Amino acid sequence: MKYSRVAGTGSFLPGPPISNLDLAARGIDTDDEWIVTRTGIRTRHLAEPGVMASDLGLEAARRSLAMAAVDPAAIDLIIVATSTPDFIFPSTACLIQGKLGNKGATAFDVQAVCAGFAYALAIADKFIASGSHCKALVIGTEVFSRILDWQDRGTCVLFGDGAGALVLEASDAPGILASALHADGSQSGILNVPGQISGGRVCGDPFLRMDGQAVFKFAVRVLAEVAEEVCAQAGVPAAGIDWLIPHQANIRIIEATGKKLGVDRERVIVTVDHHGNTSAASIPLALDEAVRDGRIRSGQKVLVEGVGGGFTWGAALMQF
Repeated sequence: MKYSRVAGTGSFLPGPPISNLDLAARGIDTDDEWIVTRTGIRTRHLAEPGVMASDLGLEAARRSLAMAAVDPAAIDLIIVATSTPDFIFPSTACLIQGKLGNKGATAFDVQAVCAGFAYALAIADKFIASGSHCKALVIGTEVFSRILDWQDRGTCVLFGDGAGALVLEASDAPGILASALHADGSQSGILNVPGQISGGRVCGDPFLRMDGQAVFKFAVRVLAEVAEEVCAQAGVPAAGIDWLIPHQANIRIIEATGKKLGVDRERVIVTVDHHGNTSAASIPLALDEAVRDGRIRSGQKVLVEGVGGGFTWGAALMQF
């Protein structure tokens, strides 16, 4: 039986960090204390006009390929998780493929919002386990600043732009130990961007809308459930996890999830304070940071999990 393992990670953040005070100076009705106490966010990064999701994803991809010492031409699967693609079509995955100079690999996007990277990772693992593919590039990339209503302080202060990536390759030993994916479309109304382009015009509402309290309650419940599910699949108790990397939505959700699982705060990777919520990019951004600073080491077990609009949620347990 074939397995997949993580061979390299990479990430990219556009421009300088933007502080909460910077946002207030731009005319947003907020302040540092209000944002920090409710979300834990102190800074985020925002892409300049003209910088697209494929541009951020490309840089993260290159860094993950460099760590893995893999030539772009050797990649035979590219999956991009994004809710802010460059175009309606072609896919952002195909655009990144072209920029990498890769030809012939399977390439497509996955749209599961903040759970997108968990979805993309699980899908790539199953492609490799089937024997059909050997080396996958899995990317989460977002420019959420393009879909924010900057007059709505309840949402615009929460999000940032960025990208993260990893290289998965076939292995004789398990790397991805277990994964699980779920969705509940009946909850689509609590977090969405209810607009579309029709006849050359924007119809509906093109900005992100969220019922914060409903999202919090739903997210904490399903994140704990799906983490327990993958641990049970792998036969690994939550206490046996070395690191938990939840979607970096806000510090309250992160802390509540860790508490429900009985995972010590010291074993939870937190980057929301300096990245904000980067949607599908948040998990690989946090993963890459912890790999590069030496916290995540060979042989350790890492659980990643995400939850996003749809509602969608998923998790994967990896051994490095």
